[in-house]
Amino acid sequence: MSAKPLSARKQVVHLFYKGLWDHADKSLIPTIFHPDFTFRGSLGPVLVGHEAFAGYVDMVTTALGAYTSDILELVEEGETVCGKLRFHGIHRASLFGFAPTGRHVGWYGAPIFHFEGMKVRDLWVLGDIHGLLAQLRGDAPATPV
Repeated sequence: MSAKPLSARKQVVHLFYKGLWDHADKSLIPTIFHPDFTFRGSLGPVLVGHEAFAGYVDMVTTALGAYTSDILELVEEGETVCGKLRFHGIHRASLFGFAPTGRHVGWYGAPIFHFEGMKVRDLWVLGDIHGLLAQLRGDAPATPV
């Protein structure tokens, strides 16, 4: 059985994770987002605009080498796409005040993309930060991949 093709908005979300995040390709930011889009990230910040978001990408991909986003599920309703994801990488720089451990760490997240036309106007991501913090402390095994 063949996989159902992705809708145009789900393709944008796929590009966001598999193109922008997995390859730290910040050149994709203007393709995906309106210039003054809002972003509420699972790792804490509320940001507005391309430049602020590019800094967040740098922070995460510097702290977590081989950063990868696993898309587990995407659901679309009107101009909104929601998902279930797993984010992970190798802890190689300070994160939440924890010195690099060299361990593979990860967390699950649920993004909500609000589109205006074919570009994202607002992105809100809820993530299991308590699980990530437990891994950084060494209190829990890595999120399975």
